[in-house]
Amino acid sequence: MKLPDILAPGLSAVFCGINPGQHAAGIGQHFAGRGNRFWPALHLAGFTPVQLTPAEDVRLLEFGYGLTTAVPRASRTAAEVNVSELRAGLCDLEAKIRRLRPHVVAFLGKPAWIVHSGRAYFAWGRQAETFGGSEAWVLPNPSGLNRHFSLVELARAYRELRVSLPPAVATP
Repeated sequence: MKLPDILAPGLSAVFCGINPGQHAAGIGQHFAGRGNRFWPALHLAGFTPVQLTPAEDVRLLEFGYGLTTAVPRASRTAAEVNVSELRAGLCDLEAKIRRLRPHVVAFLGKPAWIVHSGRAYFAWGRQAETFGGSEAWVLPNPSGLNRHFSLVELARAYRELRVSLPPAVATP
């Protein structure tokens, strides 16, 4: 089970999950897990004029945004992903980002950025380092298992990224 990337050259932002959930990979749709708050948070933050569903994930390209994961292997929870998988996945992802050149890569959750940066402690939001030549952000994970952030708090964090972006250019 592999979840296909939804990417194109020159996007405004690419949202990068840790890895796909088993349900999402099984049906081939990003952030499809019951209780995942990605789509509502994205809409409330102003990235999309309507709230998309997992079945409409490819439409994100229309608004100048893309989706990928740091690790391609699906699992029940992201906690099942180990550091060596993250290192290998980030190496592949970095090459992909260098080739596609989005303005921003937004990591959803801290695990991938911890492995990339070598730092366990850093603030949410824009990072000082780049990733693959693109600006890097770390945003809260929208998983329903992440109860440290309400939907309103997720939307607020995501909105901070949106307002920092140049106007999105829709992809044909």
